[in-house]
Amino acid sequence: MFDFSHTCIDDNKQIKYNMKKSLYKVIAFRAVDEPELCSEFIKGHNKTLNEYNLTKIIADNNTWVNNPNSYCLGLINKKNKLLAGIKIQLANGKTPLPIELAISYMEPKINVLVQHYYSNGGIGEVSGLWVDNRLKGLGIGWYMTRAAIASSNQFNVKTLIGISADVSLNIFHNVGFVIEETLGKNGHHLYPYKDLVAHTIGLINVTTLDSTAIYDKKIIKSLQRKHTQTRIENDKNKEVSIDYNIKYKNDI
Repeated sequence: MFDFSHTCIDDNKQIKYNMKKSLYKVIAFRAVDEPELCSEFIKGHNKTLNEYNLTKIIADNNTWVNNPNSYCLGLINKKNKLLAGIKIQLANGKTPLPIELAISYMEPKINVLVQHYYSNGGIGEVSGLWVDNRLKGLGIGWYMTRAAIASSNQFNVKTLIGISADVSLNIFHNVGFVIEETLGKNGHHLYPYKDLVAHTIGLINVTTLDSTAIYDKKIIKSLQRKHTQTRIENDKNKEVSIDYNIKYKNDI
């Protein structure tokens, strides 16, 4: 059981308050160390994909749960119910990233791109973002994505890449991802179905965050400096108190 009871300081507002008011906690874990959490992650992700009729993605394999280079963030409530998640898989030069498995059959240049960044500072992929429909309208997807980017400073990577649907493109754009126009049709792909457009996106430098919006950059930098903190988020004009602990426990 995770403890929500101690007092913390919001790094942005510098105000003390009791974390009993926090409804949610973001936790960080390596996939192979937490099989039960991974199972809950997959169930929640699949449920969300079903709600958006994206069953093709559900049919894809979940080998990431056995990959020691896969790391996850999960959002839980006070009852320890996992209600949102996002993951990062680090390239190792051998195991394909999810984006390679997804689009390499129609865009083989993705393999060359990943290898290039792997050899020049390291690369990881942000994927698997999902939020339980009960939290719709709270901005949780935004908060989870910022936390994932912030947590990546614990890895030896300079670049993050991923696939974004139109519905989440605004989030990814603001946190610093840019469309990789050398792939597909100016960065656009018909995925996972022929009538849906997906975008290949890349965050060129997760240290400088050059392409990140000022507001999001300030928050990400704060979470990079202090992996454990409590913030009152209100991007959607609805205050959400979140206890962040995005420090991965195992040696990386």
